[in-house]
Amino acid sequence: MTAQERDGADRAAVAEAAARAGAAVAGDWFRDGIDIEHKDGKTDVVTEADRAGQRAVIERVREDFPDDAIVGEEEDELKAVPESGAAWVIDPIDGTNNYVRDIRAFATAVAAVVDGEPVAAATVLPAMDDVYAADGEATSRNGTRVSVSDRADPETAAATPTVWWDFDARDEYARACAEIVERFGDMRRFGSAQVTLAMVAEGALDATITNVDCNPWDTVAGVHMVRVAGGTVTDLDGDHWSHDSSGLVASNGGVHGEALAAARAVRSVAEE
Repeated sequence: MTAQERDGADRAAVAEAAARAGAAVAGDWFRDGIDIEHKDGKTDVVTEADRAGQRAVIERVREDFPDDAIVGEEEDELKAVPESGAAWVIDPIDGTNNYVRDIRAFATAVAAVVDGEPVAAATVLPAMDDVYAADGEATSRNGTRVSVSDRADPETAAATPTVWWDFDARDEYARACAEIVERFGDMRRFGSAQVTLAMVAEGALDATITNVDCNPWDTVAGVHMVRVAGGTVTDLDGDHWSHDSSGLVASNGGVHGEALAAARAVRSVAEE
């Protein structure tokens, strides 16, 4: 094993351990009457579990990588991924609106990034007892290797809009739903981008789309899982998706063209 491979394996192990640590905090306070706070809008909520979970993740990362940059949704961590060097991208509870509604579809997501590109990731769903992890070779769920679906006919596929359209962009949200309903066999929505991307990676979903510019903590871990599981992730122009890309289209590859067309149609509404 080369030094680079050892470093990647180490980062994959720490990503999973750190995600488990954060998820344990979220799980302990789930359905426990935790106080809810609002950040920038009526649907932008946060709890003490988000902050405490992030601290638990960082503490675990720092045990092995004390000098790496930290990008985190909460508190005063970096809000953008550095273009060079090593960094960790953390979402302590992706799906906080589900969390505060006592819905089990939420996750702690941790990604290791080197020079702007993910090299390892883990997403832990504590209320569902599922652990998704990806190194440079494989994506797994609960220790068993998974892969994207092999569906190539959009009429047999299930797709979902992801991330969130604010109240001043509900025409875009409506168009995203309409495009999926018209192009694909069925539609789902889970309220957590990281849960959604994990489902694409394991083949439970076939595609997910958004024209919204995504936060790295909502996406980077899941994007890595989809790619390693054999899927395709691009921006709205069909180019390689990066943490600073415009929009996101992730799929099994077989229905990517249809997913991309749907996302572009949503973008056209935003540009009107």
